Amino acid sequence: MKKHAILGVAWMLAAGLPAGAEESEAAHEPYPPEQWAMRDVVSGVQLSPDGKRLAVMKTPPNDADPVLEIYDAADLSKEPFRVNADPMELIGFDWVNDQQVLFRARQLVRDTLRGRERDPYKYKLVLLDVKEEDVSEFGVEGSVSIVSLMPDKPNKVIVAIAPPGEQLVSPELRRILGFIRPRDYYELDLKRRTRKLVVQGRVAFQGYGFNPQGELWVGQAYDESKRERAWMWRPTPDAQWQEIHRVHIDDFEFQPFRVVAEDDAKPGHALVIARNGDDKLGLWSYDMANKRFAELIYRRGDVDVAGIWTHSNEWTEPDTVVGVVYYTDKRHVEFFDGAEEALQRQLEDVIPYAHNVSVSTSHSGDAMVIYNSGPRDPGTYYLFRGGKLSTIGSRQPLFDSEQLADVEYIHYPARDGYRIPAYLTIPKGEPPFPLIVMPHGGPAGRDIGGYGKWSQLLANNGYLVVQPQFRGGVLDGLAHRMVVFEDGGQEGRKMQDDKDDAAHHLVKRGLADKDRMAMFGWSYGGYAAGVAASRTPQIYQCVIAGAAVLDPHRQSAWELARMIGGVRDRYEALTDTAINPMEEAADVNVPMLIIHGVLDFRVLVEQSRRYMELLDEHEKTYKYVELSGAGHFLNTLRENHQAEFFTAMIDFLRNDCGPGGL
Repeated sequence: MKKHAILGVAWMLAAGLPAGAEESEAAHEPYPPEQWAMRDVVSGVQLSPDGKRLAVMKTPPNDADPVLEIYDAADLSKEPFRVNADPMELIGFDWVNDQQVLFRARQLVRDTLRGRERDPYKYKLVLLDVKEEDVSEFGVEGSVSIVSLMPDKPNKVIVAIAPPGEQLVSPELRRILGFIRPRDYYELDLKRRTRKLVVQGRVAFQGYGFNPQGELWVGQAYDESKRERAWMWRPTPDAQWQEIHRVHIDDFEFQPFRVVAEDDAKPGHALVIARNGDDKLGLWSYDMANKRFAELIYRRGDVDVAGIWTHSNEWTEPDTVVGVVYYTDKRHVEFFDGAEEALQRQLEDVIPYAHNVSVSTSHSGDAMVIYNSGPRDPGTYYLFRGGKLSTIGSRQPLFDSEQLADVEYIHYPARDGYRIPAYLTIPKGEPPFPLIVMPHGGPAGRDIGGYGKWSQLLANNGYLVVQPQFRGGVLDGLAHRMVVFEDGGQEGRKMQDDKDDAAHHLVKRGLADKDRMAMFGWSYGGYAAGVAASRTPQIYQCVIAGAAVLDPHRQSAWELARMIGGVRDRYEALTDTAINPMEEAADVNVPMLIIHGVLDFRVLVEQSRRYMELLDEHEKTYKYVELSGAGHFLNTLRENHQAEFFTAMIDFLRNDCGPGGL
């Protein structure tokens, strides 16, 4: 490690704070919805390995497609080299050596869906030679991700390619594994512009791991005869596969096992994230040869270990684990490497509005890209090179940090006494505020604090926003997750109570006005909003349901077709007991705003359309926004989609949410 990279950083950075960091707060009209709808102006900033070039992905205004700009890192004022993916959309890139970039592009090729889980996009992988200013395509079908940069082989990388469309598999495997797209792994020769198949994906062999040398060392398989997941290991590249661990699919939710890296401190050991009998996930050293958990490296009593943190220099220390990640009020890293921690702490001391700070360095360690995001910073990139700090740009440069809202991490008591964590985004002004309860998707998901576009948009318009981490979510322990299955299932019941209890708690604190409350959610959060629309006693003045599962029985019928055994039994009981908004349409007692993308292949738009037919039948009050060309996931919502969505939401809350609006 180049330890000199951290020397003297603090005072140099302090001299380079961006203008406006110390501006005072002042009265401010809400930013217009169109401004919130803008896609990230700057994203994906990366240094070349030698630190001489800086690649920046920029998205022009008016919903134009992104461009990739390559700057002279020694002088950012020089005109950059630019390339786009026209007629496709640039979606990501990686430096693979000092002068070449691999970038990924996609293109929407269908305006209607061919079926559930059928991606309407076509993908391409393109090699850009910055020195020669030349581009060439690798002939691939399906989405692509880089799995090993192989720093010791600067002209080669390992990529995984997921073929498009649903795979035709046996009914048994479909029940077990679902709509699997097994990935094929290729070694790309960047000099010859060729590719070589390393291993072909198989439905029953679900994933592989490669080390920094590009050697295949671990894999996960499915044993159809025993209905068990099995993990395999190769001690050397030419060795036979050896089984290291097995879990029956009925037990996997209780005994998760995730191999995350080789354990450099102990040959023949892997670093795995597992419970191993505890409520909380921890990081373990696992003895592969002897098939046993050898050492607990880190575990907490309050939340799960979420993942690992790798070295800031991916060129000299590829895949080197220097810490573990967990989430409470924000992302936290528990470091094992003193120098990496010292660098992190220095940066956190001097970066404006530091919240979630990360850094990546050049090969020599004398240049680095620093990134910060948090409640007061939508995301800002900095370049530290030659003893000088430069601000590269912000994801959302039109927002004044002082006009964004603070986020408070709280715990509140549910009606049965269970304590629920939550994130509270607090608008400017004096309480009590109108309140938006905004549950996350999943429900096996979790919010992680920091900057949230939707919560900040609402707070900017004067609304207090609470994001309850209700039971059924992840990263807060097994008991927190598995309550969803209690007494047959708690969807729409105890899980819904948790959301309402967040509102009650904030009313008691004097922060929320009990007569001005609404719920807004997307996906499962939209389901929760659909359930809230017919609850009695009713505490909300209106609800907003986006991409909502409004017929969980129909949605789960598709899910259940992929399951057997104990897993199916649990989810079938959950489905049978879940409150179904489609069956509660006659009881809807507040105005609704329903939003859905036409190309949503996760939750089909037909759910919203059929639900509205029932609302019409029962003469209920609602508004509907259908987003043409938009899918389920937020990266499919372009600027025009978001502008239409946000405008409709703010207008609905102001004018149609209960008597007189919210």
